[in-house]
Amino acid sequence: MVAFGKKLKERSIEEWQEYYINYKLMKKKVKQYGRQIEVGSLDRRHVLKDFSRMLDHQIEKISLFMLEQQGLLSSRLQKLRECHDALQDEPDISQISNLREAYRSVGQDLLKLLVFIDTNAIGIRKILKKFDKRFGYRFTNYYVKTRADHPYSQLQQVFKHVGLGAVVGAISRNLHELQNNQGSFLSIYDQPVVPLQDPVVDSIKNAVDRLTRSTNFLNFMAQHALIMQDEDLLIHEDQADQEEGRYHFMSLLLNLANTFLYMVNTYIIVPTADDYSMSLGAAATVCGVVIGAMAVAQLFSSVYFSAWSNKSYFKPLIFSSIVLFVGNLVYALAYDFNSLALLLIGRLFCGFGSARAVNRRYISDCVPLKIRMQASAGFVSASALGMACGPALAGLLQTNFKIYNLTFNQDTLPGWVMAVAWLMYLVWLAISFVEPAREPEEVHTSQESNSESLMFDEADQDGNMEKGLTKQLLLAQDETEHDDEDDCDGSEESAEDSRKPANSFVAAYKLLTPSVKVQLLIYFMLKYAMEILLSESSVVTTYYFGWSMSSVSIFLFCLGLTVLPVNLVVGSYISNMFEDRQILLASEIMVCVGILLSFHVVVPYTVPQYVISGFIMFVSAEVLEGVNLSLLSRVMSSRLSRGTYNGGLLSTEAGTIARVIADATITVAGFLGQSMLLNVTLLPSFIICVGSIVATCFTFNSLY
Repeated sequence: MVAFGKKLKERSIEEWQEYYINYKLMKKKVKQYGRQIEVGSLDRRHVLKDFSRMLDHQIEKISLFMLEQQGLLSSRLQKLRECHDALQDEPDISQISNLREAYRSVGQDLLKLLVFIDTNAIGIRKILKKFDKRFGYRFTNYYVKTRADHPYSQLQQVFKHVGLGAVVGAISRNLHELQNNQGSFLSIYDQPVVPLQDPVVDSIKNAVDRLTRSTNFLNFMAQHALIMQDEDLLIHEDQADQEEGRYHFMSLLLNLANTFLYMVNTYIIVPTADDYSMSLGAAATVCGVVIGAMAVAQLFSSVYFSAWSNKSYFKPLIFSSIVLFVGNLVYALAYDFNSLALLLIGRLFCGFGSARAVNRRYISDCVPLKIRMQASAGFVSASALGMACGPALAGLLQTNFKIYNLTFNQDTLPGWVMAVAWLMYLVWLAISFVEPAREPEEVHTSQESNSESLMFDEADQDGNMEKGLTKQLLLAQDETEHDDEDDCDGSEESAEDSRKPANSFVAAYKLLTPSVKVQLLIYFMLKYAMEILLSESSVVTTYYFGWSMSSVSIFLFCLGLTVLPVNLVVGSYISNMFEDRQILLASEIMVCVGILLSFHVVVPYTVPQYVISGFIMFVSAEVLEGVNLSLLSRVMSSRLSRGTYNGGLLSTEAGTIARVIADATITVAGFLGQSMLLNVTLLPSFIICVGSIVATCFTFNSLY
C-alpha cells in the first residue's frame, strides 16, 4: 500500500502545497523523539510539550489558510450578489445562465477547499495515532479535548468546517433562485421542498449530510450497542451502491424483532422463577440457576453464531428461532413432568438460541452507513423495550387452567407464550427475510486496502470531490495500527498483518490495551450488579415485604422503563457537559452508593430503602454501561471490528460471564438461608465495584 505521506504529496493541490500539514516533518520528529527518549536525553513532559507546540503550529497554518480561502469565496459571492440584484429589475436569460455558471464555479472551488480540509484532517489524525502508538500514551484524547473545547479552538476550524455553512447557504440559495426560472425567483427558505437539480449543490449537500447525519443521542445509543465499524469509512460510489443493494428493510426489522423477543424471553421468567422452582421441590434461591442457565448457554452460542454470521444471516436466525421455540416448550412442560432437569434444559436451549451476535453483525455489515446509526440505536431500543416488557407480560399472565393435562398457570404461561411468539416469528422470518449477497473475500480485502486511494482519486473528479470526506477526528480515534504502515524502518507490523481480524480469544485479548481491559472489567461489574438486583428481586421482596408476583413485575417493569430516558438524558445533555471519563467515574461511584444503600443493616428493612437503592444502582449502571460502551467503541482496535472474535463478542462474553457468576452466587448464597441472601450477594458486588473504581482512577490518571 502506498504510504499516506506519498499520497499527500502526489495529490496535493500544487498552489496550496505550503499550507498542507507537514506530515513528513512530523513523522520524522516522532522518530527523533523515540531515539532521544531511548538514550535518556528527553523526558516525557518535554516531548509532550514540544509535540503539542508543533502540532498547534501546523493546525494554525491550516486554519488561517482556510479563513483566507473562505474570505475569497465570500468576496466572489458578494460580487455575484450585486449582479444578481441587478437582474431582478431587468431579467435576461443569457445573463442568468452566466450567473448560474459563476455560482457553480464558486461551488466547485468550495468542494476543492473541503477536500483540502479533509486531507489535512486525515494527516492530523494519523500523526496523533502514530504518536500514541510509538510512545504508548493516550495523547490524542488529551489533545483533542483541550483544543476542541477551547473557546478559541483552531482545531474546530479543521474538523467542524467552521464558517463554511454560510458559503454553502449562499451558493445553494442563489442557484435555487436561478434554476430555470427565467425571471421568477424562488427561495429555498420559502419553498424548501422544491428540489434543486444541480450537480454542484447535490455534491455540497452530500458533503453536509456526511458531517451532520446523526444526532448526539443516536450516536450515543449506537455506541451503546457496540456495533463496531471498520476505520475505512471512505466508501467508493460502487461500494455504496452494493451496500444499498444488500440492505433490505424487512430483514432489518426481523433482526430488531429477534432482539426484542430474546430480551422478553430472558426477563419474562424473573418474577416467577422462584415460585416455579419451589413447585418442583427445589429451594426458592434455585431461581438463580434457572435464570442463569440461559446465560451459560449464551457463552457458547455467541461464539458459534458470530462465526456462522460470516457465511449467512438467514440460517442462523432460522436455527435460533427453532431452538428458542423448543426451549420454551420444554420449559413449559417441566411443570407437568415435575422435573427440575427439564426446566434447566429448557432454559439452556433458550440460551443456545441467542442470535444477538447475528443481529449486531447484520447491522454493521448490511445496513447503509447513512442509516446505520439509527439502526444501531434501534437495536438498543429494542433491547430496552424487551427488558421492560418481559416482567410486565409475566404480571399479566395470572391465570390457572388445564387443557388435555397440560397446565397453564403463572409459572408455565411464560414458556407457552414465548413458544407461540417464536413460532409466529419463524413463519414471518421464512416468508420475509432476504439473504444479502456476499462479496468474495479477496474483493473485500482489496476494497479495504484501496479505500484511502479511492478517496484521493474521487477528489480529482469535479462533481464528486465531496466523496473524500471522512469521519471527524472526534469520532475516529479508534483507527488501527495500519496508520503506521508508512513507516519504512521495518520495525512496524506489515499493513496486511495489522489489518487481519483476531482468529481466537487469545489473539483478541492481546489487542486489548490496559484501558480497554479496565473498561471490560467495568462492564463485568455493572452486569454483575444488575443481574444480582434483577434475579434475586422476587426472592428478596417476597421474604422482606411479602410482595406478590404482580408487585415484583411492576417493580421490574419500572426499572426497565428507565433505560431509554436515561440514555436520552446522557446522550443529549450530560455527555455534552462533562468528559466521558468523568461520567464514567461518577457513575461507578453512584453504583457503589446504590449497593451500599441496599445492604440490610437497619431493622426493619423497608420498601423505600430497597426501591430507592435499587433505582440508584440500576440507573447508575445504565449510565455507566452507555458511557463505557461508547468509550469502548472508540478506543478498541478496529481489528476487532471484523471476524468472529470481534469487539462486540468480547463485550458480550464479559457481560454474560458476569451474569452467570451472579446467578450462581444467588443459588450458593441460598444455602445460608434467605435472611442472609441479600447481604451475601451484595458483598461481591461491592468489592468488584470498589476494585473497578480503583482501576479506573489508576488507569485514567496514568493516561492523562
